[in-house]
Amino acid sequence: MTSPFTTEPDDRDEKQQYVLPLVVHLEKADPPARTDALETSARAVLTLLADPRATGEGEWAELVHAWEDARIRKVVRRARGGEWRKTGELAGITVTGEAAEVRVFPPVPLDGWPKELAKLQVSGTELDDPEGHVPAAPAPELPVLWLNPELEMSAGKTMAQTGHAAQLAWWRLDETQRKEWQQAGFALAVRTAPADRWAELTGSGLPVVRDAGFTEIAPGSCTVVADHPALRG
Repeated sequence: MTSPFTTEPDDRDEKQQYVLPLVVHLEKADPPARTDALETSARAVLTLLADPRATGEGEWAELVHAWEDARIRKVVRRARGGEWRKTGELAGITVTGEAAEVRVFPPVPLDGWPKELAKLQVSGTELDDPEGHVPAAPAPELPVLWLNPELEMSAGKTMAQTGHAAQLAWWRLDETQRKEWQQAGFALAVRTAPADRWAELTGSGLPVVRDAGFTEIAPGSCTVVADHPALRG
């Protein structure tokens, strides 16, 4: 079976398409740092996947199953002020980072967004890390989502990609490993891969996100490698 993130023909395309909405809290005066937002977005996806409402007989389980059975789309929108407060009135989960806040919602039909989310903007999610700040090297035991050093993507697009990568890692873990990660608060790091390591990472057998190319980048582009310690050879 082909990846759920590529445009290669697949029986997934014949099924009703769903999207996982994520909303980042983005105030003009005090936006979060880019790396913080990327890590928080990935943790938000994992938090939803592990939530009892999304598994078994949970109230979101049927939607999650339908979403995973088709293309695994995620869309990140931004909200501030009253818009952000209104998102809290919808069923979902808010995950916080150092300063970032991301709210994830159960999947919705591609053309059936709730009006409170549909009116939110996708564009304008440009974020940066503080000038002169280089994120520290992650500890060896920490899962790392390595970004392609040759691609430029908006923060919103990259947040969706780190969510994809975290989900691919989650699928590859067994129940014990998933539980351990959950108990650790889904600790992870997002870093740009060193240029001289990217080929090694993509060929290592670790989960790789190959983007479907709906926005910003070419179809089939490798965007993120999910380097979870339990999956290393």
